[in-house]
Amino acid sequence: MTDAKAPATDLASLEFEAEAAARARADYGADALIQCDRLVRVYAADGVEVQALQGLDLLIRPGELTAIVGASGSGKSTLLNILSGLDRPTAGRARVADHDLLTMKGRERLRYRRETVGFIWQQTGRNLLPYLDARENIETPLRLAGVRRVERLRRAEALLQLLGIGYCGDRRPGQLSGGEQQRVAIGVALANRPKVVLADEPTGELDTASADTVFQALRTANAELGVAVLVVTHDEHVSSQVPRTVQIRDGRTSSEVLRTEFGERATAQEYALLDRAGRIQLPAEYVEALDLRDRVRLGLEPEQITVRADREEPTI
Repeated sequence: MTDAKAPATDLASLEFEAEAAARARADYGADALIQCDRLVRVYAADGVEVQALQGLDLLIRPGELTAIVGASGSGKSTLLNILSGLDRPTAGRARVADHDLLTMKGRERLRYRRETVGFIWQQTGRNLLPYLDARENIETPLRLAGVRRVERLRRAEALLQLLGIGYCGDRRPGQLSGGEQQRVAIGVALANRPKVVLADEPTGELDTASADTVFQALRTANAELGVAVLVVTHDEHVSSQVPRTVQIRDGRTSSEVLRTEFGERATAQEYALLDRAGRIQLPAEYVEALDLRDRVRLGLEPEQITVRADREEPTI
């Protein structure tokens, strides 16, 4: 008869490994404002499951200005909807300013969307109430938060001036250009002093000149107010103006570009991203250039890992 109990040493080892794993999870992104750890979002449509996010990792620090880029269907809009509280992740971890987006419910979710994040839609008509003027639109989130009228007026006027649209205060959305509407929308997003502003293609419907003024307003808000800004965009001109651009491919972060300015000169360095599971996505142009298929050979050399095409037929 065998003893079904595991030896004490094995139990101790398992407990130690569990504690180490828990510490690793706790340490990951401990100083980040936004923390996505192996984030998964699965949709069911017509009986078919679609994985919009497949174990995505992402950290955003307080005050960062970051662009998220990727092809249609890559998962970038799904990510933004989760971070804004409009959608809920299926698995993994997503935290913003100590709010757990996986378990957050009811009143906490409503308070989170009012106080912690500001959101800007691509469609200008979705951001503003057409029967209110610009000043009243910016006041609306403050009114819902119970802020006194004098303070509401002071805050709204300060944001109008900061965003370069002080002259628009008494105008309704129908009297504003697309670029002016989006700058008022930024004011609405900033009204309750959020920790992060999320913008989904905020310049997608604008001409180049208007897009520049809107993006400059986002840069001003980031620099002057210290709010983190996360922009989803297809516009290469926009993504080239931020210190950090993260690319999403097939539901995971695949690469990022870091830019540094030295006076009038700027340098940009692209990096492939190693996720928490040790996975890395090779750029499509590299795969095509080397005709990589099915499997590759890896080699560990001093300070580098090599990836080579496998040209040999398997032996049986």
